[in-house]
Amino acid sequence: MKTRTLKKDKVNIITLGCSKNMVDSEVLSGQLKANDIDVVHENAKRDHNIVVVNTCGFIDKAKEESINTILDQVELKSRGKLDKVFVTGCLSERYRGDLEKEIPGVDAWFGTMELPLILKKFDADYKAELIGERLLSTPSHYAYLKISEGCNRTCAFCAIPLMRGQHVSKPIEQVVAEAEKLVKSGVKEIMLIAQELTYYGLDLYKQRRLAELLHALADVKGLEWIRLHYAYPTKFPLEILDVMRERDNICKYLDMPLQHIADPVLKAMKRQITRKEIFDLVQTIREKVPGICLRTTLIAGFPGETEEDVEDVKRFLEEVRFDRVGVFTYSHEENTSAYDLEDNIPAEEKERRAQDIMETQQEISLEKNQEKVGKVFKVIVDKKESGRYLGRTEFDSVEVDNEVIINTDKKLKPGDFVQVKITKAFDYDLEGELV
Repeated sequence: MKTRTLKKDKVNIITLGCSKNMVDSEVLSGQLKANDIDVVHENAKRDHNIVVVNTCGFIDKAKEESINTILDQVELKSRGKLDKVFVTGCLSERYRGDLEKEIPGVDAWFGTMELPLILKKFDADYKAELIGERLLSTPSHYAYLKISEGCNRTCAFCAIPLMRGQHVSKPIEQVVAEAEKLVKSGVKEIMLIAQELTYYGLDLYKQRRLAELLHALADVKGLEWIRLHYAYPTKFPLEILDVMRERDNICKYLDMPLQHIADPVLKAMKRQITRKEIFDLVQTIREKVPGICLRTTLIAGFPGETEEDVEDVKRFLEEVRFDRVGVFTYSHEENTSAYDLEDNIPAEEKERRAQDIMETQQEISLEKNQEKVGKVFKVIVDKKESGRYLGRTEFDSVEVDNEVIINTDKKLKPGDFVQVKITKAFDYDLEGELV
C-alpha cells in the first residue's frame, strides 16, 4: 500500500477579475510568505497542493468564469491532484450561502475583507506590520496600488457596494509607505486604483485629498510614473489637474468611466451628471492639462436605451475624440436598483450596439495614432515577444491600451525607459525605432 510522504504545502493563487482583486491576492501571498508558506500566482507547474481562487462577481460573464474555475479546481481535488480548495473574493462575498450548497467540494469560503480568516486556515498569523508587503503577480517594474476600498455611490447598474462595502480611504502616510516599499523592490510605475479615486479622503479627512496624496507620491524618489485609474466624473476635484500638470512623474493620463452620454440613460443609471456637464468637464481637463490622454468606458444596452441614445454616444465620441474607449454590454444584476427595470434589450442587440460604438472609436484611435508618426516618445519596456520588444508611452496603461513595438538590435530589459521615434501607426498600436 502506497503511503503519501508528508511534504510542505504549496499554495497557488488564481486571481479573476480586476486589478483590485490582483492587489488583494498579492497581499494574501505576501502574508503567507511571511508565515513561511510556499506561495505562487497562477502556477503553471502544477506542483502545488492547495488552491485559493480569488473570484469576481461583477457581471454575468465574470461570475461564469469564476464558477467554472472553482469547478475545475474541485474536479482536480476529487482526482487527488489537490488537497484543498479555498474560495475568496467578490463572488464568494455575494453568493456564499448559495455556493456552499451548490459546490460542497470547496473546503472554505471567504468574503472580500476576511484575510485574517483565510490565514487561520493555514495556521498563519495576520502580520499588521507587513502593511504594503506584497508578492507581486505583475512584472517587477510596475504595480497597482489601491488607495481605498469600497464605494458610496448608488449607480443603478453596479453591485460593487454589495460586495466591497462603503468607501474607506487608506491614510496618506500608509499609501506613501506602500509606494516606497514597491519602489525599493524595483517598481518604476505605479497605477493608482480604487472604486472611485476622486472620493479619496472624504471619509478620513472630511475633504477630498487626492491632490495632496499625488504630491506626496510624486516626491517618492525613484518613482518614474504615477497613473490614475477610475476617476468618477461627478464633483470631479479639479485641483488634481494642477498637480498632474506640475509634477513630471504623474502621467498625463486619466481613466474616467462615463458609462453613457445620453441624458435619459445617465438619469436612469443614477450617474448624477448630464451630457453637457461631461462635455464641459472634458474641455476643462484638456485646458488644464494640455496633451492629456483620456480613457473612458461605456455600457451598451442599459434598460430603456434607444437607438437614438446609441447614436448620441457615437456623435459625442466623434465630437470629443477620447484617446481610449472600452465598451461593455449591460449585465442585469440582482439587488441593484436597475434590477427593478425590465432588461428589455436582447444579448445579441447589446453586442451589436457595443460593436457599433467601438467601430466609431476605432477610426478615431487610428487617426490619433497616425498623428504620432514621426514624433519621439518616452517608452517603458514591458517585455520581449516573438523577437521584438513591446512597451508603452505614458498615455497607455497595462493590458487595456496601446502597445509600442520597438525595433532595435540593442539589448533591452523590462523596466527600461527608452526614447522611441514612431514610424508606423495601427488602430490600437504603434511601431517605432530606438532613438
